[in-house]
Amino acid sequence: MTVRRRSLLALAATTLLLTPAGAAVASGNIMTGPPEPVATTTAYRPELPRPTGRHAIGTTELHLVDSSRTDPWSGSARPRELMAGVWYPAVPTAGPRAPYVPAEIARTLARDLTDLFELTPEQLDYAGVRSHARTGVPAYGRHPVVLYSPGFGTSRLMGTNHVEDLVSRGYVVVTIDHTGEAPVRFPGGRVTPAVVSHDAIKKALGVRVADTRFVLDQLGRLAAGANPDAEHRPLPAGLRHALDLRRTGMFGYSLGGFAAAETMLVDRRIDAGANLDGTMGFGPDGELSESAKRGLDRPFLLFGAQGHSHLPQPGAPWNDPSWTSFWQHQRGWKLDLSLPRGTHGSFADYQFSVPGLAQHAGVPDEVVDSLLGTVDPARSVRAQRAYLAAYFDQFLKGRPQALLRKESPRHPDVQFVR
Repeated sequence: MTVRRRSLLALAATTLLLTPAGAAVASGNIMTGPPEPVATTTAYRPELPRPTGRHAIGTTELHLVDSSRTDPWSGSARPRELMAGVWYPAVPTAGPRAPYVPAEIARTLARDLTDLFELTPEQLDYAGVRSHARTGVPAYGRHPVVLYSPGFGTSRLMGTNHVEDLVSRGYVVVTIDHTGEAPVRFPGGRVTPAVVSHDAIKKALGVRVADTRFVLDQLGRLAAGANPDAEHRPLPAGLRHALDLRRTGMFGYSLGGFAAAETMLVDRRIDAGANLDGTMGFGPDGELSESAKRGLDRPFLLFGAQGHSHLPQPGAPWNDPSWTSFWQHQRGWKLDLSLPRGTHGSFADYQFSVPGLAQHAGVPDEVVDSLLGTVDPARSVRAQRAYLAAYFDQFLKGRPQALLRKESPRHPDVQFVR
């Protein structure tokens, strides 16, 4: 049994989409014939990194139906449906923690990784993992709101480690599943599959912008006292008062980071945005997006991996003209951070789950390095959390952060790109 090159490329083309041309396989570490992994019959159950803030965490879901739009991917006239997770600082409460991944889609999401390593989905127990949040517990306090958009083909759940940490530090975080791009579980156990192909990225980006603006509308309704859930399921006590929509940010992974910039360009409700390693252009010809051509007049953070930055690098696999153009035209505050020993996959939950799965299954280190680079996983998670929190603390809470002024010895894996 061999972990084949085409398996790695398949994952790069789905969950790890939207790095500069060639970057997904540019590390040179991809192995075409590594030693055979050790067979294992027990399932590996990842553990989410512990949040670093002081707040307890609550979570609930919203089933949102946009009757003004038809679904762009279904081929029918049914309205656009979304699932959004609302994660919020909560009153400390005892009781069971919410699942990380619903049972109905756990096998499908597990297959994204187990197929890569030529394991079976049963060898990765997503369904048994618990988050650090509790379902439906009362909200505590009033906090800025941050939206999260995942990578193309990636569930919103694969950003949970960043989401939980921000909530523990005093934010309400709303995560969005863009139906059609990844499997989504709806109330009652109904699951919609991923149907969007890679050649529809430009259309998918426009759909994401519309999705995000609709979610903002529904959050406004929630804060005003309405229940936007399609089934009108009860909302946690105090949730409406927890949302301070006067202070709203957005971040995303890959295409989600691109969507943050494009949404900010047309919607002033978002005050600050961050892009985790997502290019801001289209296709091999490097067509620039509107945000790349025009920049923004509000703060925006670029956070790239393995050489991906705003610096022109003609001929290099990490050269990204969209970041170069955005940097030149950005009128608001800007910062370009680099995780040079990480890869595109380092910015999602794969950073903490893949190393453990690989060790459990006997997958060679070289294969893990090709997906995540050689950065220490725990240090990578800590650094990303620290910089995201510092960024939103400065621009949504008005607290200047020394961490954003120069490189820190506390996070030696992160470099400033000047």
